[in-house]
Amino acid sequence: MAEQLPEEVLVLIFRHLPLRDRAAAAGVCRAWAAAATSSAVWCDTNISCDCEQEGMLPPYLCTCLDYVHNLRLEYEPSRKMSRRSATELLIALAGRAPRLRGLRLECRGEKPLFDSGRDILDAVHAVCRNACELRHLDLRRLPFTLDDQLVLQVASGCPELQSIFLDNHTLVDSVRPGSVLELLEACPHLRALGLHLASLSSAVLQALAAPNRAPFELLALRCACPEDARASPVPDESWAALRCRHPGLTVELELEPAMPAESVTRVLQPAVPVAVLRLNLSGDTIGPVHFAAHHYAATLRVLEVRASASPELDAALREVAARCSGLHEIHCFCVVRPSVLDAFRAHCPRLRSYTLKLKREPHPWLPTLVW
Repeated sequence: MAEQLPEEVLVLIFRHLPLRDRAAAAGVCRAWAAAATSSAVWCDTNISCDCEQEGMLPPYLCTCLDYVHNLRLEYEPSRKMSRRSATELLIALAGRAPRLRGLRLECRGEKPLFDSGRDILDAVHAVCRNACELRHLDLRRLPFTLDDQLVLQVASGCPELQSIFLDNHTLVDSVRPGSVLELLEACPHLRALGLHLASLSSAVLQALAAPNRAPFELLALRCACPEDARASPVPDESWAALRCRHPGLTVELELEPAMPAESVTRVLQPAVPVAVLRLNLSGDTIGPVHFAAHHYAATLRVLEVRASASPELDAALREVAARCSGLHEIHCFCVVRPSVLDAFRAHCPRLRSYTLKLKREPHPWLPTLVW
């Protein structure tokens, strides 16, 4: 009966299987083997090295890497087998990388102390050296320090790049604005860019605003490490020129609690068209919430706040609701008063989802969808 299923149906099933099960399916019969090794099965592939373990990639399925266009790879850096599997798979992919269009790496769990991730980063270098058709590179979930060498490798090896995210969770930012400039010069089709604030400069914004560039859509900035705290603010004129050149630009901004108050004041510039703001506030600091209400009312669409519950925070959130009528999402990860929920329901007609809990609940807190 199974042999009589059309190949297109088998493909739809097999593309959702982990590699180990795909290998088992390929050994059932010729029809299943043809479907399991079909390019449609492998085009968009998710691999979790935590689940696959030994024998993750059977030798006769290595050729299927030729069909992988978009790969999302998960692994756990503290587990030797998971890490080795991820490294070996990336190295194998590097030898067949010309067809690769998208690569997204995600770490699960904690990384070992003082772990530089050199094995994984060297494998990423190898992939980018050969992936001349790469369009998307997402390293946001990689907890290792990214540097100029990697950025320059991407610039020289991936001229068709359309998006790259380097705004990862690390305590050190080693990507200089000069390297970002070389990346922009080498990749004229870039539409989305994620950086630590220290990697941004007025020259970078000027390059993005150049008249010959493709439409630029997303700039994601993360402010967490000491270099970000010391970064000089980009002049308002540079932001104005970028907005004029790309009126549809979305800016995402994330602030970590490690940022001192004076640095937060420099980062939150009124001229920046912030659409998504993620605030991780320490203590009873609520100034950034008030700032967003006053200066980002016209552009803000998503607001996330992690802070301690207080009457002052409730008042600041009510002010956001009153001023930011175009808000689509509001997520506050502390208990709020009913008046806060009532304010967003009353003043934000475009609200699509919210996390506003009136009492403590077990984590994770799930958002409420608005229909």
